[in-house]
Amino acid sequence: MKRGLLLVGHGSHLNPNSSAPVYQHAEEIRRRGVFDDVRTAFWKEEPALGRAFDGWDADDITVVPVFIATGYFTEQVVPRELGLSGPLSRVGGRTVRYTGAIGAHPRLADVIELRAREADAGPDAALAILGHGTPRNPNSERNIYLQAERVAARGAFREVTTVFLDQEPNMRDVLRYTRAETVVIVPLFVADGWHVDETIPEELDLEGPETVRNGRRIRYAAAVGTHPSLADVILQAAEEALAWG
Repeated sequence: MKRGLLLVGHGSHLNPNSSAPVYQHAEEIRRRGVFDDVRTAFWKEEPALGRAFDGWDADDITVVPVFIATGYFTEQVVPRELGLSGPLSRVGGRTVRYTGAIGAHPRLADVIELRAREADAGPDAALAILGHGTPRNPNSERNIYLQAERVAARGAFREVTTVFLDQEPNMRDVLRYTRAETVVIVPLFVADGWHVDETIPEELDLEGPETVRNGRRIRYAAAVGTHPSLADVILQAAEEALAWG
């Protein structure tokens, strides 16, 4: 039996950085040789979701959505475009396993903590996990809070809070929501794209990796989704799906 792995991302017609981490993680997993074939597909760019299974000779394909939020895209768009009926489907004579959004996986908390430590977050620091959020879909916030709870439970930082780009509690009030002298903001985004590189730094008036304001330090980390260890999280999610039978 040949086993394949398909990493699914949102993609963008405007920003090539949006899909770059998905390609990078696919290449790393391909290098490890765990699956016979590793491919990528996107909603907003090529290779397109609707043709994602074309040309495969794998008998068993595991699909991992590289999305932070569990919501419209992971629960409706991706299953519809791939012809999936649930976590375990038969499509074109193949077994297809569909995992949850990578943003919900327990091991993602490891990557968040790594990003925080790379930004010099010590035990006395406040960690602010920053999600996109949207008032249009309450489910978009769920995984952000879930991961914040997991990181907080480890007790590695003085404070762990959750802030958002597009809803309350808003990131602009991060100093009001925290007390520590040093606040480390970790963007829980897949890519270092428009929001992470431009929108967030501009709205927060950041001066670089560290900004001093009112006697307090704000440190800004890179996106969680670009960390090399996210490949380990994707692989674990895929290996867990292989145990479904």
